[in-house]
Amino acid sequence: MTDKQPRTRLDARYSDETATATDWAEAEKMLAEAELFWISTVRPDGRPHVTPLPAVWSRGALHFCTGPEERKARNLAENPNVVLTTGTNTWNRGYDLVVEGEAVRITDDARLRELAAGWEAKYGSFWHFEVREGYFRHGAGHAAVYSVAPRTVFGFGKGEPFSQTRWRFPLEEQQWSSRSK
Repeated sequence: MTDKQPRTRLDARYSDETATATDWAEAEKMLAEAELFWISTVRPDGRPHVTPLPAVWSRGALHFCTGPEERKARNLAENPNVVLTTGTNTWNRGYDLVVEGEAVRITDDARLRELAAGWEAKYGSFWHFEVREGYFRHGAGHAAVYSVAPRTVFGFGKGEPFSQTRWRFPLEEQQWSSRSK
């Protein structure tokens, strides 16, 4: 759980009259338990790129990894702003989450070992990573690891009742680069 709580607001325009805002603790639990996320990045020419990936929630941020030559890594080199989504693929039940933030590369080997343990605990031994020289190592390949501290998160309750909750995080919690200032 994060130390600082976001501002939480139910958007009545998109919520049933009986809906209430979802507590951040509940949304955070859903982020920690979700197995699959969809990441949206922007190509250098402005076209969007979306792909599924596993992610780990740790210390108030989502973490994902990608090979340095993969499209999402190349996109992040130009524009670190991302959206990660997770939820259910249904209309009338479940809950969807949309996390907006900036992807910041993690290179500290001690932190990477902590995250590698988190990947294996969540996803099993297939996701066992060695850590060396600022990368996850898996067989002959290696992957850069990114952290996305949320700027804004949207939650969409589906079914009885439909709801839309928004959580905005204080500026001091956000990871800004000189490009996004």
